[in-house]
Amino acid sequence: MTNGAEAILQTLIDNDVRVCFANPGTSEMHLVAALDSFPQMRAVLCLFEGVATGAADGYGRMAGSPAATLLHLGPGLANGMANLHNARRAGTALLNIVGDHAASHQDLDSPLQSDIRSAAGVVSTWVGRPAGVADLGPAVIEGLQAGGVATLIVPADVSWSDGAEPGGRVPRAQTPSESGPAGASERVREVLRSGEPVAFLLDGSVLTEAGLAAADRIAQVSGARVFCPTWPARWRRGAGVPRATPISYRAETVREQLDGIRHLVLVEARPPVTSFAYPGQEGRLVAPGVDVHELEGGVAALSALADELAPEVIARLAESRPAELPTGTLNADNWAYVVSALLPDEAILVDEAITSGLTVLPDAFAGAPAHDVLGLTGLAIGQGLPLAAGAAIACPDRPVVCLEADGSAMYTLSALWTHAREQLNITTVILNNRSYAILRAEMGRVGATAIGPSAASMMDLVGPDLDFVSLSQGMGVPATRATTAEELAAQFKTATSTPGPHLIEAVLTSDR
Repeated sequence: MTNGAEAILQTLIDNDVRVCFANPGTSEMHLVAALDSFPQMRAVLCLFEGVATGAADGYGRMAGSPAATLLHLGPGLANGMANLHNARRAGTALLNIVGDHAASHQDLDSPLQSDIRSAAGVVSTWVGRPAGVADLGPAVIEGLQAGGVATLIVPADVSWSDGAEPGGRVPRAQTPSESGPAGASERVREVLRSGEPVAFLLDGSVLTEAGLAAADRIAQVSGARVFCPTWPARWRRGAGVPRATPISYRAETVREQLDGIRHLVLVEARPPVTSFAYPGQEGRLVAPGVDVHELEGGVAALSALADELAPEVIARLAESRPAELPTGTLNADNWAYVVSALLPDEAILVDEAITSGLTVLPDAFAGAPAHDVLGLTGLAIGQGLPLAAGAAIACPDRPVVCLEADGSAMYTLSALWTHAREQLNITTVILNNRSYAILRAEMGRVGATAIGPSAASMMDLVGPDLDFVSLSQGMGVPATRATTAEELAAQFKTATSTPGPHLIEAVLTSDR
């Protein structure tokens, strides 16, 4: 007889879901026990639920197929919600399996009782809770079909009860229209032929070499500018890849970037807005009088337009332009050029550098070897280290480089333990400026200009200083510290050429 837990795992495996990032508890023990019967499922233990959910996001972005998470009741789901928010903004498909109390225990108001369905709804495109084992297999299929972040709530008695059947395979989806609505495509075509200033904003699957090439071909004949979000879910960049310019984090810079355009064409992208409200400023970054158009159909539609409007045009590719290795004391302006100059071929670059990378990264890496960038899509910090774990498991033959701000690292630092346990090829560079520097910048922008000692203490990571070398070594990841560009270069070269995880604490000088 097959119990509910076994039916869940068999259904996942039948649908090529082969990795589960887990932080289980008592309610999930039958699922844990069933793992030994299904060696096809790789179970990855995470010491915090935010690591599990972030890793599932990183896996999904790079594998193009979902991973599962295994979380303990409502509080476990709550611990993982920040990175589920990032996954939702990234459009990543993943399936959360969240244990719940058995039916006989629901009315007892035991310590971990909570409204899991309502909590899951905040970040999920689909939430299901099978009433019995007969509903379990179909519920797994429905969750996998939903796309995006899906959450399956599994009561303990449904998990342990016999009589369950696997759900089979997800039905093959219909092929979507390649061109989108004819009217929308025709309007974009007219705009591109009009001679009026146009900009593209690309996201999602369009930030691949094929999508970027199509956009660049159109740009050459129309004069269009090509942009991408500040932190895309996944962006192909570097030598041999057509360029896109990231939209700035700062509103005033975005307005400069979009100055003079008459039309903005969105391809799998949202209209740009400020991340926060600022006194006396408009949150929408598209100027009045600019027409916004949506081109549906993604890469296929953009490529069809390129073939029509620029049939003989070849996309311009970024030249290989290795950065010159800087020298001297590390600071916010030079560290990125060290990493870029020594970046391995086909690296996966996880970007949670925040303030230390906002202005320097696009230029520093434009001519680096071709790589994929995974960005902080939802601005919920604590994503980088978990995302790197999932990306490394999805692509074990590619080096992963995680650029991690010091304050953000502390949110999910236990991901290093998973890096070590799984022996993942991840080089983490902690950018230690001993502050929440982004908050210092935001204080003035929101009009809170008077910063006294109490306010300043909320933004300084000193007293005591964080020792990332010791913290990393304590979780099994070899670590070094660099204070100069020369030290960072030597340590980074060693780390990326040696199998397994490594951490470099790059201490950046500050002008505070």
